[in-house]
Order: sequence, then C-alpha cells, then structure tokens
Amino acid sequence: QRQLVESGGGSVQAGGSLLLSCAGVGYTYGDRFMGWFRQAPGKEREGVARIDTIVRGTYYADSVQNRFTISRDNAKNTLYLQMNGLIPEDTAMYYCATGRSVVGLWDFRGGAWGQGTQVTVSS
Repeated sequence: QRQLVESGGGSVQAGGSLLLSCAGVGYTYGDRFMGWFRQAPGKEREGVARIDTIVRGTYYADSVQNRFTISRDNAKNTLYLQMNGLIPEDTAMYYCATGRSVVGLWDFRGGAWGQGTQVTVSS
C-alpha cells in the first residue's frame, strides 16, 4: 500500500513558522483530495487544511485560517503546509493524506496516509 512521507516538523517558539512537506501525492496516484490533519495527545484527529484538485479549492479549519497555507507542486508530487504564527495549541502530530473521494469535509476515501511529523510549539 502506498505510503506518504512527511517531513519538516520540529520545535519552535510561539510566533514561529514551519513548512511541512508530504512526498508521494498527485494525479499519478489518482488523488483528487489532498490534506493535512493533526492529532494532539489525548485528542481526536482533526482536519487542518485540504485541497480539491478538480475544483481547485482549498479549505481550512477555523483554528488555522489566515495562519496556515496548503499548496502543492505537481512536478514534485509534493504537498506542503506553510504554518505561520504558530501557537502552543498547534502542538500535535501532523499527517498528510490523500483521497479519491471524500465524505463530508475530512473523511478521505481510497487514498493514502503518512506516518506523521511532530510539531511542538513552546510559549
């Protein structure tokens, strides 16, 4: 089964920035939907940002709106998440995922997931 590979996580102070990358996404694999999710200790996984490559639309969770930007490089088969203005509440394991379809906003179907990259924001 295809495995996506995230990178770019790390530890930063509040107000800092990080750029996450996710290799192995794209049309080659039939990915229509691409997105980033996160899971903090003791909390459920939540959707952060997603792209619909057919309608070319993006969607962000309210908590990251205007701070995070999702983008992709088709030539490199790579998905990105630029995170600015990081706050301690952004601390979580971040995962990228793809899907051929989606149920609701975040239930990706028929794609792949990465193993995650840790983001830690200190105050």
